[in-house]
Amino acid sequence: MSDQDLEPWQWSEAQWRRIVNHVRAGHRLRPKSWPGNARCAVALSFDSDHETNELRDGGKSIGRLSWGQYGPRVGVPRIAKLLERYDVRATFYVPAVSALLYPDEQRALSGAGHEIGIHGWIHELNSALPYEVERDLMFRAADALEKVVGARPVGLRTPSWDFSPSTLKIEQELGLLYDSSLMADEDCYELLLDGEPCGVIELPVEWIRDDAPYFMMNRFQASRPYTAPESVFNIFRREFDAAYEEGGIFQLTCHPHIIGYRSRIWIIEELIRHAKTKRDVWFATHADVVRWARDHG
Repeated sequence: MSDQDLEPWQWSEAQWRRIVNHVRAGHRLRPKSWPGNARCAVALSFDSDHETNELRDGGKSIGRLSWGQYGPRVGVPRIAKLLERYDVRATFYVPAVSALLYPDEQRALSGAGHEIGIHGWIHELNSALPYEVERDLMFRAADALEKVVGARPVGLRTPSWDFSPSTLKIEQELGLLYDSSLMADEDCYELLLDGEPCGVIELPVEWIRDDAPYFMMNRFQASRPYTAPESVFNIFRREFDAAYEEGGIFQLTCHPHIIGYRSRIWIIEELIRHAKTKRDVWFATHADVVRWARDHG
């Protein structure tokens, strides 16, 4: 009987230890302070999925494609204007198909000082792909973003935070500075591949700090929004307040086609305003936060 035929409760200790230790959190990278002697770093990010949420599953729904189009038509411009108003730099993770559909959007964001990061080719699920296919798509995505923006991306967020056993190895082969898809900490940390540092640093995410679980719906299933914007703001604010008290990072993940609505965008504005009242908070891209943590952690 092969390992694949065994139930988890039949696994040997060596087998479950191998699974657990394949990709692991290493040394925590928390600086004593942030640039300008700031107490806390704020890393805002926006996943520009656009139409790829529908396309990745072979979907052709005009309605869902139009929902995706809301992102570049309304969501991103509204977010970009807000960030400009408060002089805040953020990171936009962009599937290559989104970048090819809306190259001017990526160039404008990059020109304004925002980071453009890899977010797959067509928002594919990495764990459903063999190594060769995942590697090809990741390299093609990096090439496409570099061609559109004029700079090679240094960070990756896997679509849906779906991390295969091959993902970290491929990120290492790409020579990436960091990943932002995993959840083992609230500070940056080095990533271990089979017990050894691989050179890629993690800036962790968390579903608590993501707008999608609070607002997503599917009218064909039992999934409906269940959290009021005021409650979402309260959760995010408390996450920031705790990060500030600890001297750590407040990292946030949002989506232009979700947070970009008039009844929700105020959440981002109020978070920025609240953070700026502290006067010793550093707003930065994910890449800049990772570099500082790497060099001073």
